[in-house]
Amino acid sequence: MLINFMKITYRPEIDGLRAIAVVAVILYHAKITIFNSQPFKGGFIGVDIFFVISGYLITSIIFKELIITKNFSFKNFYERRMRRILPALLTVMVVSIPFAWLFLLPTSFVDFSKSVLYSLGFNSNFYFWYSGGHYGDENSLLKPFLHTWSLSVEEQYYILFPITFLIIFKYFRKYLLKIIVVGFVISLLVAEWGSKNYSSFNFYILPSRGWELLVGSFLAYCEILFGRNNNDKRFNLLLTTLGLLLIFISIFFFKEGMQHPSIFTLLPVIGVSLIIWFSHKKDLITKLLSIKFLVGVGLISYSLYLWHYPIFAFVRISDLTDGNLIEYIFIVAILILLSLASYFFIERPSRNRKNRTKFILIGVIAAYSLISLLSVYVITKHGKINKLNIELNDIKNQYITESQNNECKYSTQGKNFLNEKYFKREFLNCKKKFNKFILILGDSHSINLFNSISNISKKNEFIVGIWQGGCRPTNKDNDNCHYMKLLDFIKDNNSEIKHILFTHKGSYFLSTLENSKNSTDSRFRKLPLDEKQIDNTFKYLEEIQKLNKNLIFIGPHLEPNKILNRGNLIKIKKGQNLNDETNYDLLVVDKKLKIEAKKRSIEFISKIDAIKFNFEKDYIIDNKLTFSDTDHWSQFGELYFGTKLIDNTKIRKILK
Repeated sequence: MLINFMKITYRPEIDGLRAIAVVAVILYHAKITIFNSQPFKGGFIGVDIFFVISGYLITSIIFKELIITKNFSFKNFYERRMRRILPALLTVMVVSIPFAWLFLLPTSFVDFSKSVLYSLGFNSNFYFWYSGGHYGDENSLLKPFLHTWSLSVEEQYYILFPITFLIIFKYFRKYLLKIIVVGFVISLLVAEWGSKNYSSFNFYILPSRGWELLVGSFLAYCEILFGRNNNDKRFNLLLTTLGLLLIFISIFFFKEGMQHPSIFTLLPVIGVSLIIWFSHKKDLITKLLSIKFLVGVGLISYSLYLWHYPIFAFVRISDLTDGNLIEYIFIVAILILLSLASYFFIERPSRNRKNRTKFILIGVIAAYSLISLLSVYVITKHGKINKLNIELNDIKNQYITESQNNECKYSTQGKNFLNEKYFKREFLNCKKKFNKFILILGDSHSINLFNSISNISKKNEFIVGIWQGGCRPTNKDNDNCHYMKLLDFIKDNNSEIKHILFTHKGSYFLSTLENSKNSTDSRFRKLPLDEKQIDNTFKYLEEIQKLNKNLIFIGPHLEPNKILNRGNLIKIKKGQNLNDETNYDLLVVDKKLKIEAKKRSIEFISKIDAIKFNFEKDYIIDNKLTFSDTDHWSQFGELYFGTKLIDNTKIRKILK
């Protein structure tokens, strides 16, 4: 029997939960470091909290309308969604476009415009997955609208759920609760499987996120069926305390790189569910979550969420801050002021039913049209609008390097390299001309090695490079990786392979989110080694060595951590040197790789030993940058470092 659901009472503790969620997300994206550690490294679970709350509230609204009116109006439902979501989102976009014009280099400006268009269509989650990169990595922090992926997931849910729900409610009502549970189980299983096999895709899509929203739906439906008659105060306090504890454990102990969403994500989801179900206005946790300050933050949480990511991204891109406390406080103050203005002057008026839908719709359509036209214009112009940024981009292109393909010296990217017509044609033609070829493997850093060897070697050398940026050996989490297919390629062409050279990103072998306290050198941060990833890499190399004995592991790749952002490009344009930021942790990696290589009888060449890299001096040589970004060599660096690497190692003997 349905409980009287004529009234949905306001629950301030849910706004308190929203406050915790949005603050966790903001602190996570701020990358705040305290005592060389990031305490909020699990703050990304704030989005999961939002999903549960959204599922609960949306299902409650639908039920309320069904019970009161015996009907459901899609028009009213989507009008409310439009009023709730679009005006504030469009405002943030309109304000962000001038800053994008001012600070983004052409390529980034095009990427920004595409992300805006996909966000307007509520499918930016697919765009950010397809465009590559992992949520939370360094490059993702420079994409002003990356955070709209979660809005896209919610909107996709809002489109599909009411239709599906009403069909089930009308024809299979007695099975509704069971169907919700089945949907929850299937979605959770998809998330668990996806987290192990397709982690990036799994992170962004509705099927692996739906179970979190369905948990909220389950709670709403159970509340209508059975009510929340929780009269045992001690029991309520125990479970709400447990719920809050689970949320904070997730925020402080979850970390980037973990499987998410997955079975582990049940921890914060259960925590939110316990609070939603067992909270009572008289218990301590509910009172804490209902504090006016938390409720206030919860009320403006949508605006806070919308504004924080573009602000952080543009601050990083423009290099406006050196990271001192006063500047952080100033940025936070701007975020709060913009969010308050957005809430009081955009959100509340838009949601006020007294303001006619007609006028709000006209404003939304006008903003949609303006933003879309500007975005399309930027894309058609290839982002080349701001003269200074075009000039800075030209400067950057002097340093950024791509595969420099010549006759029988070429590289190819991706897991589908065996199916590429160009690769097949050129490879077969070159095999007819040469008896042997050198195979260069790895991630994006292998492009540097390929270009160095290709440009320094003689013309009559057959060299093939196969790479994929961000991919790690035996990394099954990345569905775009190519390493397993490479084993088949090596097996099929083994007799023609003269040597196999493998190289890789150095800091990949560090647990970069953890920090060791046993440093004996003040220069060292002493980040602990990631033993699992090191072991995975060597296991893969052992598989290669079984096929071809002429394998050389070259590493680690040096990383001065100097990014070519707009601020640094302007300094270079003015002829100024950049302050050095050293990364001595790679010396620890180098030592470990030498030990493991010797133990496993794998030939290893140390770039650090061969190049004799000086962290203080070798970043700029004769006023020329040797690196193109935080870790890749520039074209000049490929010749400068590559010559040293080749002349000081066995590689010189390998080349003709």
